[in-house]
Amino acid sequence: MYYDKGYSYATYDNDKIIVVDLRSDTLTKPTQKMREALSSAEVGDDGFHEDPTVKVLQETAAKMVGMEDALFVCSGTMANLIAIMNHCNVRGCEAYCGDSTHTLLHEQCGAVQIGGVSLRSLRNNIDGTFDLSELRSKLRHDINHEPISKLVIVENTINGKIVPLSWLKELVSLCKEHNLKLHMDGARLWNASVGSGISGKEIVSGFNSVTFCLSKGLGAPVGSVLCGSKDFITSARRIRKVLGGDMRQVGILAAAGLVALENIPRLVHDHRRAYAFASALNEIQSSIFSIDLSTVHTNIVFLNIESDTIDTTKFIHCLLEFDDTENEHVVVKCLGLTDSLIRFVFSFEITDDDLMLAIKKVTSVIKKLDPKF
Repeated sequence: MYYDKGYSYATYDNDKIIVVDLRSDTLTKPTQKMREALSSAEVGDDGFHEDPTVKVLQETAAKMVGMEDALFVCSGTMANLIAIMNHCNVRGCEAYCGDSTHTLLHEQCGAVQIGGVSLRSLRNNIDGTFDLSELRSKLRHDINHEPISKLVIVENTINGKIVPLSWLKELVSLCKEHNLKLHMDGARLWNASVGSGISGKEIVSGFNSVTFCLSKGLGAPVGSVLCGSKDFITSARRIRKVLGGDMRQVGILAAAGLVALENIPRLVHDHRRAYAFASALNEIQSSIFSIDLSTVHTNIVFLNIESDTIDTTKFIHCLLEFDDTENEHVVVKCLGLTDSLIRFVFSFEITDDDLMLAIKKVTSVIKKLDPKF
């Protein structure tokens, strides 16, 4: 999924080594409250619609986004694929999405591979939107020779950025005008809500479906929820079955999901730490390494490298090194996305102390590699 030129994330046996893992917000372990909920969950056979805890989770999720019904699924990738196959319910359909979206880049193009739905990309702007005139120009009109324009997919947040609500409203109007369905990949929907101060219900208003992840940032071990109308979810349940996602006593996992939904308000601290981290690195005023603070809306930070001699691999190797002689007992894990782009993601397991250690370590590496210092 991510750029890799051979660096590895070793397990450090030395008790002195402190690892600050900023690779993803999916790395969190279930909280004690979640573990207690897991062990005491009331369960039934969800294949027969008889798991009471799953029912509560689905009803809660649907209410939170202002939709009629919801379906608990294994992952956001499955949720997106179900939504695409559900909306594009005749052969020869085409769906539209930004060229930086997860659906297009990181889900093996399951829409095409499994669903038989072609994805047509639109150039994402820096704020996560795309040009609505470009979308309008790419819509199909010749039913005998062209695919059938059926669905538009929006990711929010996208690379940590909150898509503007004003643009979403314009998109909703355009889709109604052209009888297009709208799906939101809201894997980090609640980061968008907390970061903008706008309710999830308002963010997805006018959309036909939305999915959000219970494990990204919210701390559940497994699962996403797909929301839509009752008819949509009835069809979605059938598609989930053929994808192998029909589960049995899954209330054990749904119980953790319900606890995860209680954790939404604390996302503000992930956002605060991410911005503090980005600001501290920018204050170094490196000639090689930079961060665009205007793109740090939530819990994700991107570090850019502009150098002919230093790339992602070298930078990450330096973050993973430790030197007892210099009393450097901290390693920082992150993800290299390209030769010149690195991602850091904050989650609730990253404390203020971890933040300060990460700033110190990354600052040290930047000054070590930048000839300016």
